[in-house]
Amino acid sequence: MRILVAEDHPTLAESIAQGLRDDGYAVDLTLDGNEALHYATTNSYGCIVLDIMLPGKDGYTILKSLRQKGATTPVVFLTARDGIDDRVRGLDMGADDYVVKPFAWAELLARVRAAVRRSHGKKSATLTIGDLQIDTAAKTVKRGGTSIELSAREYSLLEYLAHREGQVVSRADIWEQLYGHDDQTTSNVVDVYIGYLRNKIDRDHAVKLIHTRRGLGYARTASP
Repeated sequence: MRILVAEDHPTLAESIAQGLRDDGYAVDLTLDGNEALHYATTNSYGCIVLDIMLPGKDGYTILKSLRQKGATTPVVFLTARDGIDDRVRGLDMGADDYVVKPFAWAELLARVRAAVRRSHGKKSATLTIGDLQIDTAAKTVKRGGTSIELSAREYSLLEYLAHREGQVVSRADIWEQLYGHDDQTTSNVVDVYIGYLRNKIDRDHAVKLIHTRRGLGYARTASP
């Protein structure tokens, strides 16, 4: 899952970005509001963590522009402005959540996960596809009741596919969600990680969940 972090305090911004990367997310980071709006309108993100008091364009302006353009990307406001009026304004403008500084890191992560789930119409932290269970809070995976150990990148790929159950997603779409703006890898690496996932998820099971759509990309079988 690829996330945009727009925060003007350099130390806090780097801390948030690194924390999200450590949790398996690909992260684009900016300290500037104009750049944040550019990133948000030219890239696909699973969530945007958006400071309100940004130079160039503030968070309210960015959110308003995104919603006017029809973008439905989940936005979690992150700000020191803790007044009720500020919260109401942000939520009424289309923010999915509002986190006040200082904040607990575990809470921010939970709110990001919840915003992503809601954007896909999910209420539970557990995604179930056939006999496959993905706990998006604990980031654990089981198939047929047996735990499956995945690397952070493998897990991110699996969760991305699971959220798009029954859809065909291209290599380019997958790459955009697994790697940040400055990453130098190519989309060919997606095939490698699909192979890793198939080996761990499908190899020992008669019913295969990951399918190739030649010339199009990959699809995860819809739940029966």
